Amino acid sequence: MDDDLFLAFILTTGGFFFGILALLIYQKIKLKDFHTLAQSILAKAESESLKEKQAKDFEIKQKELSFKENLYAMEQKERRKLKEEEDRLKVKQDNIESYLSSLEKKMQEIEKKESFLKEKEETLRDLEASLLNKKKEIEGSLEKISEISKEEAKRLFIDRIETELKQDKEKAVQLFSEELEQQKEALAKKVIVTAIGRVALACVSECTVSTVHLPGEEIKARIIGKEGRNIRTLERISGVNFLIDDTPKAIIISGFDPFRIQTAKLALTELVSDGRIHPTRIEEVFEKAKENLESKLLKTGEEAAFKVGIFNLSPQLTKLLGHLSLRYSFGQNVLEHSIEVSHLMGLMAAELNLDVKLAKRIGLLHDIGKALTHEFEGTHALIGMQMALKNGESMEVANGIGCHHQEIEPITLVGSLTSSADALSAARPGARNEAVEDYIKRLVKLEEVASSFSQVSEAYALQAGREVRIFVKPDLVDDNSLPDLARELRKKIELNVNYPGKIKVSVLKEKRIVEYAM
Repeated sequence: MDDDLFLAFILTTGGFFFGILALLIYQKIKLKDFHTLAQSILAKAESESLKEKQAKDFEIKQKELSFKENLYAMEQKERRKLKEEEDRLKVKQDNIESYLSSLEKKMQEIEKKESFLKEKEETLRDLEASLLNKKKEIEGSLEKISEISKEEAKRLFIDRIETELKQDKEKAVQLFSEELEQQKEALAKKVIVTAIGRVALACVSECTVSTVHLPGEEIKARIIGKEGRNIRTLERISGVNFLIDDTPKAIIISGFDPFRIQTAKLALTELVSDGRIHPTRIEEVFEKAKENLESKLLKTGEEAAFKVGIFNLSPQLTKLLGHLSLRYSFGQNVLEHSIEVSHLMGLMAAELNLDVKLAKRIGLLHDIGKALTHEFEGTHALIGMQMALKNGESMEVANGIGCHHQEIEPITLVGSLTSSADALSAARPGARNEAVEDYIKRLVKLEEVASSFSQVSEAYALQAGREVRIFVKPDLVDDNSLPDLARELRKKIELNVNYPGKIKVSVLKEKRIVEYAM
């Protein structure tokens, strides 16, 4: 037992020492391998370091070579620039030298010319001096021959020229006076005609033309209507001319009767605003426009009476006063003229201690007959007198109206002032224009002549009197007799109306049949 233990101990101890020995041997071998590995690593690191150094050196050499190449290229570029600049400067220098050379040549030429001119100037001075000497010699010889001095000869020459000029002037003045005497009447007529033409144009346009503005051009086609039936109805009912194509987005209404023009303008404005445009509607709107215009004129008459302090006028006279706002006498608005005459008569009556209210009343109503001259025969003064009596005015007022053109004798002092106030208002510079009154009279005469035939129902003067449009009664005139009627109308117009140029006579026949279905 003990031997086994001892043997085991020996084996154990031997195994321990053997293990330690083996371990030491292993570690020695391992350390040798590590040393070899370290040396190989160091050798590899040194090899790689050497390669990297060689690569860096190569890169540095490449960069240095590239830099040298770039530097050389820049140097060559700068050399080329310097060469080009040198060439350019050389060309400029050559040009400057050439220019300086030409300048030098020119200066030499100028110096030559100056010297030549100086020589000529000296020659001219010598010639001038010699001429002066010769002149003095000739003058001295002339004085000896004529036995008069130079001053006396000059005075005699001037006197002779003055005498001749005076005679020529007198002859020219006499000749001009004779020509002027022959031409003065023709010149005066020409000036007057030119002045009338220039002054009349604006007033005629104002009194006889009105414009209705439209929302667009397309409405014109509706106003004309199919085959022109709407525009024919408008012109037949209103008695004025509608100029459609003259002005964009507008229709011009032309006529000589202001009441017709205003009625047509109101009616057309209403039709355009409403949009319904056909013959039946046109007739309805025209009737309504007449009523509205009458109401407006009545209000205008009331305002005029109130302005001058006249009250208790009858409605008929007030309405006629309003109608005067549409009338013009020699280019002067008749209502404004009446108001002005009323004020003038009031002032004159106050200075003479007469009845101021009566004077103003007569002055306001003195031209009331002009609103009715197209409806009654006679002068406007007598028509106004009759209308005043008919509407309840006193005999003093009526007489003042009737006597303002000396057609009857005045019965009061106030009435005799009417003609003076009327003349003062009419004589004011710019108040009247004869051309418009003659124009209106010619158109009225034209309509009267056309309406004198029994077959004519309506006649209207259009286009400033260059056309008269006549509507005949269809029951009295057949289609075959229309040319004969037009011919007779033309002859009568030629005999009874004075007019410039020519007048177009249009005869129209329209037959309308209306039935009502109940």
